[in-house]
Amino acid sequence: MACSTNEKVESGVISTQEEADVRSVLLSYKNGIEQLSSEGMAELFYDDSKIYESGGDEGTFEHYMNHHLAPELELFESFKFENHHIEVKVDLPYAFTTETYSFRIVLKENSKVIERYGVATSVLKTEKGKWKILKTHSSSREISDNH
Repeated sequence: MACSTNEKVESGVISTQEEADVRSVLLSYKNGIEQLSSEGMAELFYDDSKIYESGGDEGTFEHYMNHHLAPELELFESFKFENHHIEVKVDLPYAFTTETYSFRIVLKENSKVIERYGVATSVLKTEKGKWKILKTHSSSREISDNH
């Protein structure tokens, strides 16, 4: 079956536009973190989303934001992602993603620099033409000369 890059394939396999829309959600989340702002982030997640970070169950995005991420962002002078790569597989109505990146944080209090490698896997779902994050798990490790 031939289709343009903007059409969906009947089997549920994605179009280029669906993949771009999924990437846009992930990049919006990344950009919010880099701007040290939670504004608009909740709209990227389902109310009953699940967040896992480095082996811990952080609960819904609302809980994660209020009890983990927002307090952390207040401690940062800057947060910058680098070498950010996103793999997307769409099987409607879901999308499965893997992100790899490194990041650099500078703390406000003492200008300490934290550099780490990170990876995140997410499941997104589309409803009424809008993609949102259903589940995400991220972890990181120190950057060393051995890796």
